[in-house]
Amino acid sequence: MRPTCKNLLCAGVLQLCLNSTVHADDTPPSSYPEILVDDVKYVLTAPARWQEQEWRDMGLTAAGLVGVAAILDRPVRDEMRRHAPNNSRFLLNVERFGAEYSLGVLGGFYLAGALGNNDKASAVAQDGLTACLIASGIVTPTLKFITGRARPRENVGIAKFHPFSIGYSSNSSFPSGHTTQAFALASVISGHYDDSWVKYSSYTVASLVGVARSYHNAHFASDVLAGALVGTLVGQSVVEHNRPVRSVKVVLLPEITPELTGVRLVGSF
Repeated sequence: MRPTCKNLLCAGVLQLCLNSTVHADDTPPSSYPEILVDDVKYVLTAPARWQEQEWRDMGLTAAGLVGVAAILDRPVRDEMRRHAPNNSRFLLNVERFGAEYSLGVLGGFYLAGALGNNDKASAVAQDGLTACLIASGIVTPTLKFITGRARPRENVGIAKFHPFSIGYSSNSSFPSGHTTQAFALASVISGHYDDSWVKYSSYTVASLVGVARSYHNAHFASDVLAGALVGTLVGQSVVEHNRPVRSVKVVLLPEITPELTGVRLVGSF
């Protein structure tokens, strides 16, 4: 699929979501643009709300990525080069689930929600598009720009960085954008569906996207792992943040006072 087709498909999915609303039965509808802006603010300002344990976890994660880079990046790259003739049609197609195919999946969920009156499918379409826009459109490109890591195909080693380099795709290895998008979508689907087979299938496809990027000499193992972490964290954050928007919890409580006897309606909207 040509890049122009990918852009048209992305625009189509976005327009479908913009024309729809997410609402509960007895609450005013919240438009998708409002939810999108709120999600962007929530995800990007998350570090300001982290507690000491969360900062410690992030430090351990960063140290783990450095360890993966030091221990696995070179041998994994060399092993892929020995066994990858670079012409696997299967992996070429799987890789696209981190790009245009993921947008097709979102479009399928939207149509299932709109035509089948399936609120869960509609929620996946909206949360999935939001997570992909944030993770693949903001977070990962920013990290690529900051780190400027050379891709393995450049054959300059695992520690060649050109920070803040603009317009050079050869210096955009960390993290993997395809893997980011695949895991963002997988985490959103898994967050809305409790079935084990859905979770396993979603994350298996996302993992194969990462394998394909390494197979095609586009990313190191640590790039793939970082992309998976970014996509998963953003996807999960979006789902959890939007869950209250789509739920209405109403409870009738008895109200007995000297002045009146009745019931009190308590709800979260």
